[in-house]
Amino acid sequence: MTSVRMRWLGSALAVVATTLSAGCSPTTHTPDAGGLPISAVGEIELSGGPVRFDYASIDPSRGLMFLAHMGAGQLVEVDLHAGAVLRTIGDLPDVHGVIVVPDRHRVYATATGQNQVVAFDEDTGARLFAASTGTYPDGLAYDPVHDTVWTTNERGGTETVVDADTGTVRGTVDLGGEVGNVVYDLATATMIVAVQGRDELAVIDPVSLTVTRRIPTPECEGPHGQALDNVAQVMFVGCEHNATMVSVDLKAGTVTGHQAVGETPDVLVYDAELHRIYLAAESGWVSVFDHHEGRTTVLGSMMLADGAHTLALDPLTHHTYFPLPHGPGDRPVLLEYVPSD
Repeated sequence: MTSVRMRWLGSALAVVATTLSAGCSPTTHTPDAGGLPISAVGEIELSGGPVRFDYASIDPSRGLMFLAHMGAGQLVEVDLHAGAVLRTIGDLPDVHGVIVVPDRHRVYATATGQNQVVAFDEDTGARLFAASTGTYPDGLAYDPVHDTVWTTNERGGTETVVDADTGTVRGTVDLGGEVGNVVYDLATATMIVAVQGRDELAVIDPVSLTVTRRIPTPECEGPHGQALDNVAQVMFVGCEHNATMVSVDLKAGTVTGHQAVGETPDVLVYDAELHRIYLAAESGWVSVFDHHEGRTTVLGSMMLADGAHTLALDPLTHHTYFPLPHGPGDRPVLLEYVPSD
């Protein structure tokens, strides 16, 4: 993600009062999402100061979220069922990416300020190792077949491949340009990287650590965020420089659709069961799309809140979560929504 700082525009947002599900606090300050097919159900007060958040990852079986509080240099663990912060882990300068691997009971985060990927025990929060990466590590992906963690070194234009158990660096892949996010493709057992410096997607063989295919993304300037429909083999890509989301048919290697989104699209997630794509932009605009039978159609798009550039999805409940640095009383909060319509 980029390092843009946002201001809260709460005075411009409508508020709702909604009855909550168990464990959540009253939603009297939660921004109304009337222009989107989601409804507010709660908000959770977060630890740390009113500074920027970045990626988030959920262990759905345990109802735990791990959230990169980038501006605070902290990893925040949230119990989504109880609606409370369980643990805050510090000493992670400029933390960007975070992924939880439930089968391994491990959490991995990129300490961008130190050019490292750091591993933690999911149960205790204990630091297990720190491995060196390339310049400006950002997003992360896990390869379950080869038990590796991949970091996108945005400014370095490389991928660092780290042994998920030991932290040993297994190799580096040069992409030939500034990179965006990396995704593991279960269907083909490959890694797919958005190469924003070349306006393309690069497919990498995780065994040989070589680029085996490059897929151009015409009319997508600065491909950065990605979300994969693994069954249909379609990648949804946010284009940072021209406020667009493109749909890429990975089998054919072609762009099959273009959708207008908010300025500087950042994080995308895909709900495989509901066939919905959620996209959050640096501008605070959130867009939701439906994907059926090869067609992507917009379900809604609106300014949700300033700072709403990142989100996470619980695939079991289909709830979406948006961390904001400036909530009520200028305190950071996690907003929770359920799908509607």
